[in-house]
Amino acid sequence: MVGFKAALTNELEKLYKKKKVVVAASVSLIFIILGQLCITGLRTGFGVRGVSSMEFPLLVLSVVVNSILPLFTALVAIDSFSGEFSQNTMKIAITRPVTRLKFFTAKVTAIMIFILANLLFVMIFSTIIGLIFNSNSFTTQGIIRILISYLVTFIPMTILALFIVLLTNILRSGISVFFLTILFFIAFKGLGIIFSNYSSLFFTSMLDWYKIWITSNISFFKIFRQFLMICSYDILLFTGAYYLFDKKDF
Repeated sequence: MVGFKAALTNELEKLYKKKKVVVAASVSLIFIILGQLCITGLRTGFGVRGVSSMEFPLLVLSVVVNSILPLFTALVAIDSFSGEFSQNTMKIAITRPVTRLKFFTAKVTAIMIFILANLLFVMIFSTIIGLIFNSNSFTTQGIIRILISYLVTFIPMTILALFIVLLTNILRSGISVFFLTILFFIAFKGLGIIFSNYSSLFFTSMLDWYKIWITSNISFFKIFRQFLMICSYDILLFTGAYYLFDKKDF
């Protein structure tokens, strides 16, 4: 456990020093502000009804998890694996007194922490900005819905992160992994639309998992079924990625 904590601390420190967290937060904040300004402009200029302060964070979440967050997750995962493979720094790190499983798990955990931190950052600032521009619609129930939506979205995002980690252990080129991630993401989104009856099988459709948590009639069976599917994806992807990582000759 001590070795895992040391490896995780090291990964988080490397992630912080490379400024990707700051860049992701800055881009997310700019997107939130521009989104609210666009909504305000449409409401005042064209008389279009704007979203309430409780609806705005959910609108931001829907866009962020399908655009900004997957891109930055890909960049962080690629830098953590493919970047160190290409720079031959992985060999130095792997010589430390820690097992490969703990070292691999620490890297994956750092990526997950990045995703969770990004989601919480977007949630806090989108809620604050929504309240500034439309404080009349503030409700405690709305805050709870926002909190639940952002927290449960983290769970399906782990599938995307592990999928990218798997690709980084198959391909050494970070550029190839990045473009393949975008290609697969778009392809799965398209397949989910074309084969709508089987869309629940594609992990990209699970990024909207939060919607079934905040409906008026919550289906706990559907939530549990999709949770089991997410866990299955996570186990398979983690196992496959670690197997490839463990077989590498650094």
